Amino acid sequence: MLGTLSAFCLLGVRMPTPRLARLRPDASVVPLQPAPSRAVAGRLLGEELRRWRESRGLTLKDVAPVIRGSTSKISRLERGESPPKPRDVRDLARHYGLGQQEMQLVERLLEQAQDCEWYEQFSDVTPTYLRRLIQLEGSAKSICTFENQVVPGLLQTREYARELVRLVMPGASEDEIDRVVELRIRRQLILAHGVPRLTALLDESILYRRRGGDRVMREQMEHLLRAAGTAKVNVRVIKLDRVTPPHPITHLVFPEGGPSELAYVELIRSANYVTQTRALDDYRKILTHLRDISASLEESRDIIVEAAERYR
Repeated sequence: MLGTLSAFCLLGVRMPTPRLARLRPDASVVPLQPAPSRAVAGRLLGEELRRWRESRGLTLKDVAPVIRGSTSKISRLERGESPPKPRDVRDLARHYGLGQQEMQLVERLLEQAQDCEWYEQFSDVTPTYLRRLIQLEGSAKSICTFENQVVPGLLQTREYARELVRLVMPGASEDEIDRVVELRIRRQLILAHGVPRLTALLDESILYRRRGGDRVMREQMEHLLRAAGTAKVNVRVIKLDRVTPPHPITHLVFPEGGPSELAYVELIRSANYVTQTRALDDYRKILTHLRDISASLEESRDIIVEAAERYR
């Protein structure tokens, strides 16, 4: 569940109906720095490494010993899911017998991929699998996420996130909690850009599962309403009488220049990154089905408003 503990919304929008207008949440806007290029460079580098390996008729198993690792390590490197280590990349480049121009490309992409991302400063309180997701979110053009336990990380308020962090880190100090919450808040900042577009599919039970007191829950409901009022965020509620998967699913689509898409399936203390065509197709079908059975945009807003009223 750690992967879902993110922060707040960035755009305050007046609700269009009288019923929605009764809610008067704060509408704070947070400025953003330009998106870093590290994630894109890492994916491009991985794509080049894969292309060079395949052109030489080598399998993942063939080249894993070159970097003293496993086939899964090579696979993550080629998919751009792991920060590339210069030694590993150069060893592979030499093994593939790359020419001078190809080596220059490797060094340029490696330099760009090694630029420090903002979230690296939180590496001591963030599992590796979540850092990979944050990296990928920053370069996606669209994200569709389904949640059945908590509000999706990209739509959480600060206090809602704090309650979740306290729940999953019962022995943490206040300083550690503050650092984790700050990471979640910083993760939200991608919503200030033109991309990605976000579709959030929420099991209705999330709206009534308390994470903190009435104030925390009401602010979170109001925050969902603000997000649902923006052009780039589509919030849809799946009613309780519908059958939903037992775990969260996130599908990311990327612009040209790397892997076109992947699915992220979060488990209790780990996560799976799905890139195989058949498995991806299965997850796309699941998310399409969930969109089809979810309430309409207007009806979803009414459901969230009703939930907010319960926390007065």
